[in-house]
Amino acid sequence: MVVEQRMGPGVDAERQRENRDAAPPSGDSGGFQRVAEAVVLRAAELLGTHVAVSDANGTIIASSDPAFMRQPLSQAESSGPGGWIRVPFQLEGSVGEVAVAGTPGGEVISPRFVQVLVDLVVSQVTVVDRLPHQHELKDRFISDLLHHTGMDTGALSREAKVLGIDLSTPRAVILIDAAEYILGSSRPDASMTTDAEIRRRAQRVIGSVVSFFKLPDATICAYLGDGEVVVLKASNSKNLEIWLDPEGDGEDAGASWANLTALKRAARALVFRLRAETRTAVNIGIGRYHPGVRGFSRSFEDARAALSLGGRFKGQNQVHCLDGLGLAAFVGVADERTKIDLATYLLSPLDHEPELLESLEVFFREDCCPSSVAKQLSIHRNTLSYRLDKVKSLTGLDPHRFDDAVQIRLAFVLRALAGPEADCADAHEPVPA
Repeated sequence: MVVEQRMGPGVDAERQRENRDAAPPSGDSGGFQRVAEAVVLRAAELLGTHVAVSDANGTIIASSDPAFMRQPLSQAESSGPGGWIRVPFQLEGSVGEVAVAGTPGGEVISPRFVQVLVDLVVSQVTVVDRLPHQHELKDRFISDLLHHTGMDTGALSREAKVLGIDLSTPRAVILIDAAEYILGSSRPDASMTTDAEIRRRAQRVIGSVVSFFKLPDATICAYLGDGEVVVLKASNSKNLEIWLDPEGDGEDAGASWANLTALKRAARALVFRLRAETRTAVNIGIGRYHPGVRGFSRSFEDARAALSLGGRFKGQNQVHCLDGLGLAAFVGVADERTKIDLATYLLSPLDHEPELLESLEVFFREDCCPSSVAKQLSIHRNTLSYRLDKVKSLTGLDPHRFDDAVQIRLAFVLRALAGPEADCADAHEPVPA
């Protein structure tokens, strides 16, 4: 094997980063590995030649040429041109060596210069590595916000302002499962994906989301780990204008369900885009808007439940929301308040149709037997059929279908358990300042 001298002074830095990120992780600590990769990247750019770092066992853990990854350093030296320079590399108890190949033009590189350069890069990387990065602070803050940590509302609002995150705009949570792309979970070498590569892929997904929604920046997006990206999407009509139905989407069932149809349209278009860009499966869970700073955690719970249940029952490459999960939402969601909200929402189109509500109540009481129902209501069976068809038209649920009938029945029971206040619960929710 011959060392390929392809890194001249004008080398493409992005290509070097890709080569670096393609390398398998070592058994060394994450800090040692990160610094080794940074040394390789920077030294190769400055010196215009092949650079590798080996661990204490002499195995290459970072290299400007991926072909030598996990190979003995001695093998790389014997395969390439002469004039290799080795200098010690040490960080927090971990030791290794930096090896620099001879330059393509035959220029002499001073070992002292290489040593100083390595020491300088190591110092820079370790200092910066200890500083809290803006994106890490933002990701941590959004994670705390969504998981309802003990921080009080005032402190959350103040920290949000410092990070440039506007919490006053009504927002719903969009949870994107892009694990196949970010973690490479569908690839046979998934276990060899480095943290740097995972972060780079997550940022690509975030960049695509920012571009899709035409956001001013990525401050309301965060990588949560496990291949999931979250978006705190402004859910008011102004910010969803291009996905709203000009004739109205019928979203008058309460503030928490407002503009949900438009949000789902946007999310479906986003799935299509992300699939085309990543060439992998992508799923999205959508949470409802809930008012106030604490509402973000409830919206996240909605999105998390929808994504989990939807992935199991509805399949891949889809947008999942509680109102589209059918019986799975009533069975799989643990939070009783959420199930009552869902029941109220599903029945809301019938709130001003007392005749239809009465027909449904009798329909279930008479075990869905049309002749018995018509007799109890003193109407013709055709009239009953018309009313049940109208229920389907208004709610999207067909009382003649078993699954839909069970959903309607469960919705009646849950709404009755909640009492009359459930019908107007959303009306009492405060609008964010």
